[in-house]
Amino acid sequence: MTQRFLRDSDVIETSGRLPVLPLRDVVLFPHVAMPLLVGRTGSLAALESAEASDKLVLLLTQRDSSVQDPAAADLFRVGTLGRVLQFTRLPNGAARVLVEGLARAQVTKFVAGAKLLRAEARPYPFTVAPGDGVEDEARKALALFEEYVTHHRRLPPEVTSLVQAASSVERQGCGIAAHLALRHETRQTLLEAPRLVDLFRALTELTAGETELLRLERKIEDDVRGSLFQNQREFYLQEQLRAIHRELGDEETDDLADLEAQLNARQMPEQARGRADRELRRLRRMSPMSPEAAVARNYVEWIAALPWSERTDDMLDVTRARAILDEDHHGLDEVKERIVDYIAVLSLVGKLEGPILCLVGPPGVGKTSLGRSVARALGRKFVRMSLGGVRDEAEIRGHRRTYIGALPGRILQAMRRAESVNPVILLDEVDKLGADWRGDPSAALLEVLDPEQNRAFNDHFLEVDYDLSQVLFLTTANTLGGIPEPLRDRMEIIRLPGYLDQEKIAIAQKHLIPRQFAQHGIAPSSVQWAPDALPALLRQYTREAGVRELERRIARLARKLARRRAERPAEQAPQDTIAAADLHAMLGAAPYDPDEVTLEDRVGVAQGLAYTQVGGELLEIEVSVVPGRGRVMLTGTLGDVMKESASAALSYIRSRAEVLGVPTDFARTRDVHVHLPAGATPKDGPSAGIALAAAIVSALTGTPVRGDVAMTGEITLRGRVLPIGGLKEKAVAAHRNHVSHVIVPAANVRDLEELPEDVRATVRFHPVKTMDEVLAIALRTLPVPAAAPVPAPRKRRGADDGTRGDTAVPPPVTH
Repeated sequence: MTQRFLRDSDVIETSGRLPVLPLRDVVLFPHVAMPLLVGRTGSLAALESAEASDKLVLLLTQRDSSVQDPAAADLFRVGTLGRVLQFTRLPNGAARVLVEGLARAQVTKFVAGAKLLRAEARPYPFTVAPGDGVEDEARKALALFEEYVTHHRRLPPEVTSLVQAASSVERQGCGIAAHLALRHETRQTLLEAPRLVDLFRALTELTAGETELLRLERKIEDDVRGSLFQNQREFYLQEQLRAIHRELGDEETDDLADLEAQLNARQMPEQARGRADRELRRLRRMSPMSPEAAVARNYVEWIAALPWSERTDDMLDVTRARAILDEDHHGLDEVKERIVDYIAVLSLVGKLEGPILCLVGPPGVGKTSLGRSVARALGRKFVRMSLGGVRDEAEIRGHRRTYIGALPGRILQAMRRAESVNPVILLDEVDKLGADWRGDPSAALLEVLDPEQNRAFNDHFLEVDYDLSQVLFLTTANTLGGIPEPLRDRMEIIRLPGYLDQEKIAIAQKHLIPRQFAQHGIAPSSVQWAPDALPALLRQYTREAGVRELERRIARLARKLARRRAERPAEQAPQDTIAAADLHAMLGAAPYDPDEVTLEDRVGVAQGLAYTQVGGELLEIEVSVVPGRGRVMLTGTLGDVMKESASAALSYIRSRAEVLGVPTDFARTRDVHVHLPAGATPKDGPSAGIALAAAIVSALTGTPVRGDVAMTGEITLRGRVLPIGGLKEKAVAAHRNHVSHVIVPAANVRDLEELPEDVRATVRFHPVKTMDEVLAIALRTLPVPAAAPVPAPRKRRGADDGTRGDTAVPPPVTH
């Protein structure tokens, strides 16, 4: 059946069945000519049939391009009627053909032949309705297509002119669709558009998207090209600068040659030298502008800067070392003895590995400055490394070089600063290490502080073994509670108690006053101190285990003296005297009352001893008993352990109420209120157990507790007294507060030998095993059992004349 296809004003008649030319990944639009390379048998047969007749062929796109011999079901139903303009056979059997699209066609029936596929098709023109705005849509599409061509690198600008010069709107739409880089499925959708306005709308949307992609690609290419141009420009300018230096005769030596010379100067292990040489060879092959070159260079510089065999000569004169330690610090005999022992052994064997000392004590007692003094006594370099607040494990072991800005850890940084393999490294505030998701720094320190492992310390940045066995490590801490047990096991613990008053006075006269007065421009010899000035300054203006607050007060005195001299006439001699009466005018009101701690006998008040981060403290325990229903109130910000100690003391008293002279029904008829001032200060621990029991017994029986007695020890339900910790600090606190008797657990007698001589000379220690012994010493009179008649109270002779009562007290044990 003959079909008539319209092309503009021309009419094209087809005779019945048309030969079908299947297309793979290609869609031919009307009014567009396209060259094709044909090689399949069926396609060649279709072209030969068209050449033999009217040169008309039906071009249909395959649904799946991988099908070699497509059947009717493999082809789209809408295609293009085309005319063969050129047909050329090639030597390999294929053919090159030029086909012109004439009009859209829709297949109504496929007819399979022996060699080729034919189809009956009818015209499928674009429909145009009046007022559908096809001209407006065409203008939009043409404007976007023009921008698309400007960004497309493979389309010449003439394409835009050819499309715009088309004789009809349909030709323009087909021309745009033919030149867009789209998938064949999308092209087929455009070809099947029922209306011309739908075609232009789809073209507008697709062209806008493709244009945006091309614009982004152009921008990226321009940026890359600009970066490459900048790198080439910098390289060119660097080469020019080198040439200028050569002409001027001041060419700098090759940096890599300098690095190699530094490596040659270091006597490093074979493993480290091999790694450094490999990195240096890589660095020579890299461009200086490469980011990897900066990483490799930094690595080689660090290896070249670390000390591998350089060491300082130890000064092994024991007498000289002791003189230096005594010159820098007053007291601290245990630490000095340990350092002198180390120097003595070192002088005999030449090398001693493994001494890792941990100085534990309150702030201000000289732990950090002692490390510097030890380094001076040994003649070694000194490096201080603060660990307070460190939370990242990489701070100790370094960062891996995969990270930008990676560096070795603080240990190797300290070795680089020391410039020797045997420095004294002080790890300050080791008890204040933190831990989070980045790791545990205290775990990383296990290798550093282990003599069996630190000879092959491996930093994540260097990735080669480094010997730390010749380093003398000193660590400092305020308490042992913040140090993990595995880390504590690797260190030798040396406790530094707080200074006694006479030691503080000696430190002030020997160190603090000369240093502060010299810093403020005052000659120490021009200031006379009255005998009562320094003791009053200690008792009224400081209350600490160390001497930091004392030094601040002395600095304030120096500023007042400097101002006084600045206001004084120049002809007047610069001589000043400081007495105790002058402190109020120069320092203001005293923050502490020296008479605040009373040593009077009181009912329901006992003196306990506490250990804090700033040293030992005297802990006053108050108990009040009032009529009630047996309630027990514990106040003063007490922790769980201290509350449990109070409960144990009450249970002990109830079980022995008759023997202690306590009313047996007090648990039902009396309310007991236990308070530990100051209320805002948290308190915890078991060592106040016997003091709590003594105060409660005193309040229930009306028997006063001796004011000159302080006590520390844990109590059990059976009345046994268990050992406690921190006895040295607690004993110093008792001495500082002029307490003359201290009750301690019998198991702590071995610790009394470590106390300072002045403390043992002025304080009498009473070792006890049971609570009965505690009450016999602590109470002014022994409780009368409830079954016996209660004697009339007698007057205490010590109330007026300051002497002790005549009650028999077990003889104390003095150590």
